[in-house]
Amino acid sequence: MSQSSEFRKQLEAAVNARHSRMNPFTEKWVKGELTRPQLGAWAAQHYQYVSQFPRWCAAVYAECPYPDARDFLLENIVEEESGVKHVDLLIRFAEACGVSRGEVERTVQLPTTRALTAWCYEMAHKPFTEAAAGLLVGLESQVPGIYRRNLPPLKPLYGFGDHEIEFFAVHIEADEIHGERGYEIVETYSKTAEQRERAVDAVRQATEMRWQYMTGLHRAHVLKEDT
Repeated sequence: MSQSSEFRKQLEAAVNARHSRMNPFTEKWVKGELTRPQLGAWAAQHYQYVSQFPRWCAAVYAECPYPDARDFLLENIVEEESGVKHVDLLIRFAEACGVSRGEVERTVQLPTTRALTAWCYEMAHKPFTEAAAGLLVGLESQVPGIYRRNLPPLKPLYGFGDHEIEFFAVHIEADEIHGERGYEIVETYSKTAEQRERAVDAVRQATEMRWQYMTGLHRAHVLKEDT
């Protein structure tokens, strides 16, 4: 196996420095210390974020000059939007938590959720390698690590069935592939020192934004702070 490039190591370090798999909300989830209403609140907020992700990828696609990267982005969009949509799997989980589709769709974003979605919109319109680093490496590559912790307790500790938690199983596999391909694309097309520096910074921003989004959920629905 070839050694990772120094740039790849910098990208990975930026992800791991603030990985949301270790967020306090995740820790509560893993220990079985959340209620179904709290899990439903997460699902409703998460919908506000992930339901827009294909559109952000489409914005990156529109400005991408590289055919192989466009192919990957298009595959990513189609996978999210065709057949049984991934957001429908998320809503299925929300309904199992007692939150209806209508309630999910009408949910008002917490300030930290709004901050994340606004950041994603802004990042999607940055130069290609910077946008890919932020959205694909900084955000999408985190998902398998988070959901590998979130998924195991859902059946024994919370009592969900396989059908109700399919959203998590699907994303562990899909986003592991997406995240790795994101790394490869950013490595390949960040050709200058400035592009590489901007890419690493975009990843740092992404991990911080996701961390704050998760912390917002913890503050609002676990600590019951005013937000």
